Amino acid sequence: MFAWIADMIVYRWMNLSHGEHLTEALHFFIYDVQKILFLLAVIIYAVSFIRSFFPPERTKKMLSHKREFIGNIVAALLGVVTPFCSCSAVPLFIGFVESGVPLGVTFSFLIASPMVNEVALVLLFGLFGWKIAAIYMGTGLAVAVAGGMMIGRAKMEDQVADYVYQIKMPEVEIASLSWRQRHDYAWQYTQDIIKKVWIYVIVAIGIGGLIHGYAPEDFLVRYAGKDNLFAVPLAVLIGIPLYSNAAGTIPIVHALMEKGMAMGTVLAFMMAVTALSLPEIIILKQVLKPKLIGLFVGINALTITFVGYLFNAIL
Repeated sequence: MFAWIADMIVYRWMNLSHGEHLTEALHFFIYDVQKILFLLAVIIYAVSFIRSFFPPERTKKMLSHKREFIGNIVAALLGVVTPFCSCSAVPLFIGFVESGVPLGVTFSFLIASPMVNEVALVLLFGLFGWKIAAIYMGTGLAVAVAGGMMIGRAKMEDQVADYVYQIKMPEVEIASLSWRQRHDYAWQYTQDIIKKVWIYVIVAIGIGGLIHGYAPEDFLVRYAGKDNLFAVPLAVLIGIPLYSNAAGTIPIVHALMEKGMAMGTVLAFMMAVTALSLPEIIILKQVLKPKLIGLFVGINALTITFVGYLFNAIL
């Protein structure tokens, strides 16, 4: 249906010719705007409904006093189904530490929550198929588990701000919601998110359309293909200071892959944008000392780079 509408607008109403740069860019833009906004609305609603069963208080209790490795895996999996934005990082971190969640387990959750974004997962499935979506989820979870375990082994509890250990978070009773309340929550959350991100998604699709229509076929293969040894770390370095949710990066990722950029390089760029955003680092600075922030960024960057090289080698 989306392709039919794009064909009708571009080829019938606008009477543009096949194969021209402007035609290809416009067709990409119109098709992806429809598809991505539709998928966003449907998936955000569905995931928000599921998330109503996992409020922060319940997530905190599930992670409390979990042992290393098992706790890291549970934390990473919970990070997928209960994603929180960077503005939630500080209160969540304080709540986790205060309730006895080990530092490494806490970081597995904080890494997985923005990195393995459920919206991006479904959009990747819709655009590229289940294999690419599974690769994204599997590698994201692996990075979160490995990163959390390395931070836990480093024994850097003294690098958490002193006031965090002194805070006593009040026990909050977990309310049981009716099905109607869960629907209302999911519907309201869906509207709020769409209102906040639609403009960024459209801008990203516009950039993707320009790349799709105008970038030379061999340009990205030459400079960002798997044979370029420095393509992956460069993609990670470019991605770190950028700020976007995973959904906003998908249209650009789509266009880059269609133009021949290696899968591992694209994956590394996307993970760096979502898991190492500068605003999140600035917010975490309120509860972490510079040494631990540096370790967090360094471990994430190294593991993401490794994932990029690995998938460039095998795909």
